[in-house]
Amino acid sequence: MKDHQEDFYPVAMTIAGSDSGGGAGIQADLRTFNAAGVFGCSVITAITAQNPREITHVAAMTPETVEAQFRTVISALAVKAVKTGMLANASIVKTVAGLLKKHRFPLVVDPVMISTSGTRLLDEDGLQAMKNELLPLANMITPNIPEAEWLTGSKLRNQADYIKAAMLLAQEYKCNVLLKTGHSADKGSKICDIAIIDQTPYLLASPRVGDLSEYASHGTGCTLSSGITAMLAAGCSWKDALRAAKAHVYGALNETAHIGKDLDGMYPPLEDHSKFITLAKLTAAKDSGKGPRT
Repeated sequence: MKDHQEDFYPVAMTIAGSDSGGGAGIQADLRTFNAAGVFGCSVITAITAQNPREITHVAAMTPETVEAQFRTVISALAVKAVKTGMLANASIVKTVAGLLKKHRFPLVVDPVMISTSGTRLLDEDGLQAMKNELLPLANMITPNIPEAEWLTGSKLRNQADYIKAAMLLAQEYKCNVLLKTGHSADKGSKICDIAIIDQTPYLLASPRVGDLSEYASHGTGCTLSSGITAMLAAGCSWKDALRAAKAHVYGALNETAHIGKDLDGMYPPLEDHSKFITLAKLTAAKDSGKGPRT
């Protein structure tokens, strides 16, 4: 019998909304946890009626229901790392922040604000609550470009802007940052996210996947943040967690499943795609066009 928490099978928790279409949210998180060899548990913050093309209904849980799920899970399970995703409103954000302040875990915050289809997933008061109460608790935040623009109050147009914004967020919230650049207008051969680890900037890169169908990338943000969380729960370093999560997303995009008429979806890859992922330290030379230092 295993008597010590450190001997338990790694457990990761996701606090997020349910995606009835299975591509993002709780469903994507638990699928990613499982693929990483981690036991997944969940706190559901909202129920959505959606498929990859649209969201037709959103019903937020009560703060009491959110708190009951969290307390019941941690009373029995040896949770090693937590991620948050869609939190819906200020009351839920404040409830989650209050719980995480009392029960500190390695915390990855994906500041979900608006769905890819354009549906608002966090109300205005919730945005302020996230900035003031949840982000200061995070060990890593994983905004995409629109989210980083809102958090910094600046328009981000190029890689220099991305690096500056990521550094500002890391300094403001005293945490690691992964700025996801999939929304970039740049159509180069690689997707180059900006990672700030211990206040040091890195370029996390994977090849760009060509010929994706329109909705095949639905859930990439959830999958990436849950992949990082899973690897932290398994005891990996931040650098290894980033590499592994990025490889999982890249592989899932390469190995999409046909899930409906003219519809493909991400699915955990069968092949190991880690050899395609690079994490390189950025130096002043990078900004002058001489490239990153590996």
